[in-house]
Amino acid sequence: MKIHYTEQYLLSPQHPVTVALIGCGGTGSSVLTGLARLDAALIMLGHPGLFVAVYDPDIVEEHNIGRQMFSPSDVGHSKAAILTSRINRAYGLNWDSVPAKYCEQDDRMNIMITCVDNAKTRMEIQEMLHSESGNGYRYRPYQKHYYWLDFGNSKSSGQVVIGTVREIEQQNGGKPTLPTIIELYGKQLTDDPQEPSCSFAASLQHQDLFINSTLANLGLNLLWSMFRDMKLTIHGFFLNLSPLQINSINIC
Repeated sequence: MKIHYTEQYLLSPQHPVTVALIGCGGTGSSVLTGLARLDAALIMLGHPGLFVAVYDPDIVEEHNIGRQMFSPSDVGHSKAAILTSRINRAYGLNWDSVPAKYCEQDDRMNIMITCVDNAKTRMEIQEMLHSESGNGYRYRPYQKHYYWLDFGNSKSSGQVVIGTVREIEQQNGGKPTLPTIIELYGKQLTDDPQEPSCSFAASLQHQDLFINSTLANLGLNLLWSMFRDMKLTIHGFFLNLSPLQINSINIC
């Protein structure tokens, strides 16, 4: 079994580990809540924790209520602003929200997390990360891209992949690089089925109720393993809720 050892800076940084969460809809809203829990756990263990910036240009619509982490009073407001404000109040944080798409000019983060519904955005992020990976010497440690965690799903299935943006120094023969979602399945990626819905009931025809939150919890467990165990023994998985089945993506 091959192993990838976590980048040392993430384990003992002088600043909170920086995270860009791109997309806070069905999966992203659950991921954000999980990141707050992860931050609290890390701080209790003596780690500086996380600093998260949330990017999403969308506003809350009525059909988002129920499947995403929104209430009726949120309708018409920025998804990123609503969720980030709620997390900040609940956990005493100062995380940032950006009601726009992530682009190259935005702050560089140690961990990129994508919860988007189209292949084009993933391809653009892959190109951006690849172009910057060789220029890391210009940036402070908290501005260096190290990992990219991607979530994607269809009606009742999905996948999570965590890849490296640069070579990570290893010990004992560990694997220094992990392929990203694009490097693994770029040619096979298609847009997730996100047809417009006018109601919560209609949206359930396109995505099962708990596919997003299930993916979020299992995917964040990969990050937790990186911090708690200081290594990864898998770097992703495929999930199918019907029938319930999880297949790991081994490090090779």
